Amino acid sequence: MTLVEINFDGIIGPSHNYAGLSRGNLASSNNAGAPSYPKAAALQGIKKMRANIDLGLAQGFFMPLDRPNHDWLRWLATDMQSAEPHIRAAAFSASSMWAANAATVSPAPDTADGKCHLSAANLLTMAHRSHEWTGTLAQLRLAFANEKHFLVHGPVPAPFGDEGAANFMRLCASHDAAGIEIFVYGRTGGPYPARQHIEASKAIARAHRLDPAKILFVQQSEAAIAAGAFHNDVVAVANERVLFTHEQAFEHPDQTYADIKRMMPEAEIIIVPANRVSLADAIQSYLFNAQLVTLPDGGMALILPSEAQDNARVWGWLTEMVEGNGPIRNLVPVDVRQSMANGGGPACLRLRVVADPATIDQRFIADATKLNTIAEVVAAYWPDTITPEQLSDPDLLDKVRLARLALLEAADLIGLA
Repeated sequence: MTLVEINFDGIIGPSHNYAGLSRGNLASSNNAGAPSYPKAAALQGIKKMRANIDLGLAQGFFMPLDRPNHDWLRWLATDMQSAEPHIRAAAFSASSMWAANAATVSPAPDTADGKCHLSAANLLTMAHRSHEWTGTLAQLRLAFANEKHFLVHGPVPAPFGDEGAANFMRLCASHDAAGIEIFVYGRTGGPYPARQHIEASKAIARAHRLDPAKILFVQQSEAAIAAGAFHNDVVAVANERVLFTHEQAFEHPDQTYADIKRMMPEAEIIIVPANRVSLADAIQSYLFNAQLVTLPDGGMALILPSEAQDNARVWGWLTEMVEGNGPIRNLVPVDVRQSMANGGGPACLRLRVVADPATIDQRFIADATKLNTIAEVVAAYWPDTITPEQLSDPDLLDKVRLARLALLEAADLIGLA
């Protein structure tokens, strides 16, 4: 069995809009009320997946969830026409597109039972995300239904907030080797909530049957959360033996780095200094919300948003880095501006799963033909634009519902309807 890293991207749904629902996410707040462009957004995401396949990377995808979530509205004793605007927007959100928050994943080499474990995130800190887990869990259980190789867990119960792989990193000699798993949690973040609770991270580590000697629980910097790094993946990213991080990512950086080196002496820690790239620049450019990947030739590439290229300080530091002798040798800017405007870069859009692709439901594994089919459905059915004022429009709601159904049918996943 050949284990490889597969990036599962969330297809950006037809209800993609800018309602400014994510407190602490500066891009989301700053663009609240602006018109969104769901068709352009989804096509940008598909183009990114195509580019990853062209790089020789394994690629998967997840379907958008049903929106608006009428079940959630019924639990609140309301509907889209009569709900208050913030409840209506929360029910309509396309935020499941950010698959990094779908689950936490521990590959088979790390677990006591030799299975890949996936725990759906509860996302309870934000109302618009708190009702995702039911649809996400159903999709995970379908995609990873092979019980010989996978074990899919439900979410950690309230009140312990869990935001999935956006607050999780793994270091290893290679993807198919046993590694160390790093769970990043928050305590306080000034005016913004710390979304990942240490109790949730510990529960997931126990459920995944991880070796306690190969786990780290690391506190995210309060300054980073206050600056708008609502998830750890806005200020740090890891791949195989490399940790690429901002100087101010962790509350106790020296201890964090010492613990990593003690557990994995061959780890390479690349620290971007704050006097070269400020937290503000890192968050504006989403420099760290990048896909740090290993290419087929063994070199590493950083797939990062084009906003990083637009920021002279960020791009200057990156250019110096790749011209050196470090492990990251390639910079690959991608255009995901519609996702970025709502607060999610390339890393937000994907969930990393180390597995044998043959053990996964093949309907979720991407290739050029499938992506062409998905793009055709998006072009035919996704709305061109949405404004928050339209969210109670019955015609828009019908259009969004029918668009998703068309995609599910084209992907042979109508059972998720």
